[in-house]
Amino acid sequence: MDAAARDAHNGLEWRVTVPEGATVTVEYEAGPAARAWAWLASCVAMFGTKVSGFGKKAWKIGADDPRKAVHGLKVGLALTLVSVFYYTRPLYDGVGGAAMWAIMTVVVIFEYTVGGSVYKGFNRAIATASAGVIALGVNWVASKSGDKLEPVITCGSLFILAAAATFSRFIPTVKARFDYGVTIFILTYSLVAVSGYRVDELAALAQQRLVTIAIGIFICLAVCVLIWPVWAGQELHLLAVRNMEKLADAVEGCVEDYFSDADADAAKRARVSSSKSEGYKCVLNSKASEDSQANLARWEPAHGKFGFRHPYGQYAKLGAAMRHCAYCVETLNSCVGADVQAPEHVKRLLGDVCTRLGVQCGRVLREASSSFAEMTVSRTLDFVVADMNTAVHELQGDLRELPVSLAKESAAGSASLIDAMPLFTVASLLVEISARVETVVDAVDTMASLASFKDDDADDKKEETEMKIHPLNESDSDEPPERKTTKPLAGQA
Repeated sequence: MDAAARDAHNGLEWRVTVPEGATVTVEYEAGPAARAWAWLASCVAMFGTKVSGFGKKAWKIGADDPRKAVHGLKVGLALTLVSVFYYTRPLYDGVGGAAMWAIMTVVVIFEYTVGGSVYKGFNRAIATASAGVIALGVNWVASKSGDKLEPVITCGSLFILAAAATFSRFIPTVKARFDYGVTIFILTYSLVAVSGYRVDELAALAQQRLVTIAIGIFICLAVCVLIWPVWAGQELHLLAVRNMEKLADAVEGCVEDYFSDADADAAKRARVSSSKSEGYKCVLNSKASEDSQANLARWEPAHGKFGFRHPYGQYAKLGAAMRHCAYCVETLNSCVGADVQAPEHVKRLLGDVCTRLGVQCGRVLREASSSFAEMTVSRTLDFVVADMNTAVHELQGDLRELPVSLAKESAAGSASLIDAMPLFTVASLLVEISARVETVVDAVDTMASLASFKDDDADDKKEETEMKIHPLNESDSDEPPERKTTKPLAGQA
């Protein structure tokens, strides 16, 4: 019996060498009880490993964002407070057996953000009240129509209203803002209308349910707003700031990866690429989060720097501008790992100016991100954009001179125009990226105008420092230079 067969039979083997050189093989076969015990021990060990791994993941989630752990405590507190109406006899007598509706309301409408809770609370309150009033009216009309027509009127109204309300959910505006309310309207009307056929005191029943739902909504919103609130507007604002920073890192990372030394450590390049160059993916995948948070932020009251009429709709346009730029960065990133690459001595012809333009694009995005995060108007941003446009003009000039330089090297047999085609592509993408970065800046300026961002007084000193270190104009004018939109050269690849 070989080793594989013995392992398959779960056997144990001792091999002893006697002095004469002969071998004696002794085998031990485990019994059913021993095999069952070993299987049980392995299952317990595996279960313990999974529980330990799950605990570590849960701890990491809570440690990374303590607000999520606090959210669980807030839900528990709200349910504890609302359950008092069920366990306390005087309060229970006041609301009757409908006290359970308050608990159900808290469970249903308590969301992570204030906007989500307000959205669901408002929809539930309006839908419940309107459905209750309509159901009472239909029930009164049906009761006055006789015993034969009463079920016909009740069922007919249920059919018409349910069909109309369900169809309204396909309307984009209703779907975005009142989808939950439509669902509650159908549920409440169905319960009240059908119950009215068998319940005598329908008005008292509807009143009790409406009161208990109002109590649940009030307790839910009070806990959500007063105890460590999480505002959807702030989350949306921070998401836009992070996306701009990641986009800046992605532009710089792609340029660095493309023009880095071919003999550099592969592991180091892969680590840098994963940490910086891949940041554009977060920008491309953030549309759903932006739309959801913008829809919830509209329901929030004024808080901090976010007023009642804060232009949350502009965040969608800003996100679209960043994604428009991220698509171009994605194409640039694909050039880094392309099979066809320009020779290293050809890359060096445009390496410095392309790297400078990539740094300037990242600098513009970071300056825009900084002013956007503080909700201030940065006058330095105009000068930074001017630096980027200057780098674009330098790259365009070098591109015009590149065929001449390649012709000289081609005469020496070291380079050709075909070898430089991938480099032309990268340079053209950088020029296009700079133009799309400027559209992001325009979206930030529009947001600053609509939201009435404050002027940053600290920019005065910063502006003087920038003028001394990076002279932008030969003129002595203090006015910021006008932005010039740069376009790719005609005929570039």
